[in-house]
Amino acid sequence: MLHRGLVRDLAGALPIIAVLAAVYLLPPDTSLGEVRATGTLRICMPPIDPPFVTGDAKAPGIDVEILQALARDLDLALAPVLEPAMMQDFNPRSWHITRAACQMVAGGLAASTTTRSFLETSPPYAETGWALLALKPIVDLHGRKIGVLAPPAGLDRIALASLLRAQAAQVVIAASADALVTGLRGGRFEAVITDKLTADQIAAREDWSVDWLPGDPARTPIAFGLWKGDLTLKRAVAGALERLERAGTVAKILARYLGREKA
Repeated sequence: MLHRGLVRDLAGALPIIAVLAAVYLLPPDTSLGEVRATGTLRICMPPIDPPFVTGDAKAPGIDVEILQALARDLDLALAPVLEPAMMQDFNPRSWHITRAACQMVAGGLAASTTTRSFLETSPPYAETGWALLALKPIVDLHGRKIGVLAPPAGLDRIALASLLRAQAAQVVIAASADALVTGLRGGRFEAVITDKLTADQIAAREDWSVDWLPGDPARTPIAFGLWKGDLTLKRAVAGALERLERAGTVAKILARYLGREKA
């Protein structure tokens, strides 16, 4: 009986032993070591995606400035890798980026389920969601002509479309943030809807009214992307972000672009 019990115990332990053996045999994570060996942190990002990436050397964007500070903290050089495909689709699998091209991904990256199925994400530095921007505060969208700019941040476009249909709103799709501003100034739209961080930047510059879109409680964290399995690099990035948060560096960058103290 003792022999049979021992056999049963060993049989039950075999799956655990197999898992431990598999973990032990995994190749070591050298992601941080490889970055330190080159001294350069390569970041895939869209060429233009305000307020995250602007293309303006004097005010390069929220993500660029945070990453510049992060690279300095880690004693690395920052090397942007511009990928136009990131402006076309909110699904990371369609961006044509590879591990060989860059170690991190930036550009208003939504830390969503879709993103996490493809990438690791850093701790978030802000959050976004759908926002309503107007010359003056409005509370009722019913029947109004609304300009919409859906950014590549992974916000729920289906939920937005359903909400606007329920309000019988007249939707006009805008091609860019500049088109939103021009349309609102010229009376083409009565209000505009876009992501909160973009709306905050426009509102701060134009002195317009901005708030979270009524009826849409969803909030999406914004973070940086890393490749699956690059745990040592992810830990280093998380540590650097935490230090930048404690020093107030992130809050100052957000305030400079968004006209407020916190995202």
